[in-house]
Amino acid sequence: MKSKRTQADRSAATRQALVDAARPLFAAKGYAAVGTDEIARAAGVTRGALYHQFAGKEELFAAVFEQVEGEVTDRMAARLLADGSDPARLMHDGIDAWLAVCAEPEVHRIVLIEAPAALGWERWREIGQRYGVGLVEAAIRTLVDAGQLPQQPVRPLAHVLVGALEEAALYAARAEDREAATREVRAALVAMVDGLLGSPD
Repeated sequence: MKSKRTQADRSAATRQALVDAARPLFAAKGYAAVGTDEIARAAGVTRGALYHQFAGKEELFAAVFEQVEGEVTDRMAARLLADGSDPARLMHDGIDAWLAVCAEPEVHRIVLIEAPAALGWERWREIGQRYGVGLVEAAIRTLVDAGQLPQQPVRPLAHVLVGALEEAALYAARAEDREAATREVRAALVAMVDGLLGSPD
């Protein structure tokens, strides 16, 4: 039993070393420019060990992407929980936090630029929504329970809002003037959530 746990621990450590090594490489160079040999060398393991842990580079990238998505979700959740008293402020702060984190070079490159190309649109959306939808659902449910939003099915609205947030971040990420584009999409998102909340102009 002890040897099995030790082997499992070694396997988990190797897997994490590969994710930790691949993440900065993907962020700096992009998915296509990074080879499995380079990742294995950076992780201090053999290429065979990489393929023992992951079916290929795409699966390793997916693990990196999920790690980044999890960290972004945790940061967003902490921000939203800190501003839960005023529903308009909660939503506005959520928008600001999302746009700010998406402007960070690592998140911008891995989440918005490389992931759709490396994983394909459908898988990128499935992983992203698995994290983002749950967080947005919780925020909407809080507002519904507090009477700040009408009683309604929460999940469809969460999907609509997550779609708007992701498209806004993508628009800003690909714009020539990203700062101006971020201001524009923020204004559009604020107007949308204020309309849902019935907030005054």
